[in-house]
Amino acid sequence: MDLAFFERLSKAIAAQFGFNCEVAVHDLKSGDMEHTVAIIENGHVTNRKKGDGPSRVVLEALKETDPEKLEDQAGYLMRTHDGRILKCSTVYIRDENGVPEGVFSINYDITELLMAERAVGSILHHKEEEKKLPDRIPQSVNELLDDLIEQSVQLVGKPVAMMNKEDKIKAIAFLNKAGAFLITRSGDRVSKYFGISKYTLYSYIDAKTPNQE
Repeated sequence: MDLAFFERLSKAIAAQFGFNCEVAVHDLKSGDMEHTVAIIENGHVTNRKKGDGPSRVVLEALKETDPEKLEDQAGYLMRTHDGRILKCSTVYIRDENGVPEGVFSINYDITELLMAERAVGSILHHKEEEKKLPDRIPQSVNELLDDLIEQSVQLVGKPVAMMNKEDKIKAIAFLNKAGAFLITRSGDRVSKYFGISKYTLYSYIDAKTPNQE
């Protein structure tokens, strides 16, 4: 991956679209999974800097064994730690064999535009439809793991105290698919959160979820 080229490209895009446009490049081949941000412009948008950790998209790329299943994504919404909404696009940087070696991301803060849209909408419409909040962009691998655990609980639809074995298998299968266990010491945190031993955790990872044949 030509980091010098992508650094020039990142600077150009950030300059073109201004203060609210963050451009980040994650290096998937560095060997340091917890510090994947190799290039970042306008890092104040997500409060990240060079050397910070991966996003969920990066974890998915590291976890996926079939590179062809990874598709570029354009125009999806995410949110920052302090609740600002970003319009994001992600492109996988691939080597000559088609294997992802980096992730190129553009994150544009549209919070003020949405506020203006809501102000106009409140005049034009009687009520605003309730919308699901976008996923959050994490500032660290620990925060990313917290978000993934929260999403696994939402997937099951009940608190951990009310989960049975099948519920926990379903939640842990989601975490495994999302690449959560690539994070250092994630097994200890997940085991503690779900109230199971490390041995049980590994057996749940290998178990089939109820909807699998």
